[in-house]
Amino acid sequence: MNERVAPSVIEGRTPFSRSEGRAVTISSVSAGYGDRAAISDITLDLARGSLTAIFGPNGGGKSTLLKCIAGLMKPWSGTIEVLGAAVGVHAARVAYVPQAEQVDWSFPIAVDEVVAMGRTPRIGPLGRAGAADRAAVAEALERVDMAGLADRQIGELSGGQRRRVFIARAIAADAEIYLLDEPVTGVDPVTQEKIMNILDAEAARGKTVVATTHDLACAAQRFHDVVALSGRVVAHGPAQLVLDREVLEKTYGGHLVPLADGGVVLLDDPHHSHGAHEGHE
Repeated sequence: MNERVAPSVIEGRTPFSRSEGRAVTISSVSAGYGDRAAISDITLDLARGSLTAIFGPNGGGKSTLLKCIAGLMKPWSGTIEVLGAAVGVHAARVAYVPQAEQVDWSFPIAVDEVVAMGRTPRIGPLGRAGAADRAAVAEALERVDMAGLADRQIGELSGGQRRRVFIARAIAADAEIYLLDEPVTGVDPVTQEKIMNILDAEAARGKTVVATTHDLACAAQRFHDVVALSGRVVAHGPAQLVLDREVLEKTYGGHLVPLADGGVVLLDDPHHSHGAHEGHE
């Protein structure tokens, strides 16, 4: 925890960028629920082809930020551009995967039918799937290693398998931006590795992947860059930022207890390493 980061990446825009340009541009955005602000004055650029983790405490606004980018929430103020246009203009090119707890797993629908829903923006709600659509679904299931369970009811799957199915739905949609809310929460290390390998491969294909997480070790080891969020952007930059003590103190309120091995315990978010759920932020 002795690494330091340049002051320019703390509480402001980072110089970190990629030649592919911006996938998402957020300018002075505030949003919330009722009269309670969840995020305030967020200014942030997300590069095309990046694999970005958003981390922070419960109630820090991670889910809210994803919903605003996805067009599921309207900000109180500020602007968001997605793929160079206003939110919603390129809705078919954006895939949003909610937290597992927000899905009705008892709904009588098969795995391949869930994945086929990713094709709806292309064929329309009343359209009929053609050969190209069926091929896209089959390819997506193969890519996440779920083809053998295509006929299974979604609720019969394990938590990790369900997450892979929803990622397959995003792949089948041929989306350019994936917005994933807690994709590795509550899964075992082997499943986490499988999911991160899938996301890394999608980023390598030029897709922009943005995922919220409570797992700081995963954020440091598997993502390209990170956003520390605590109602506002505390820092944005390379993944090593999650090793910086100043960033962690500002993000989690300063309640850090150092460990003998150089790690820390975050007292105000004790469940972050065990898959705590954010609910409404």
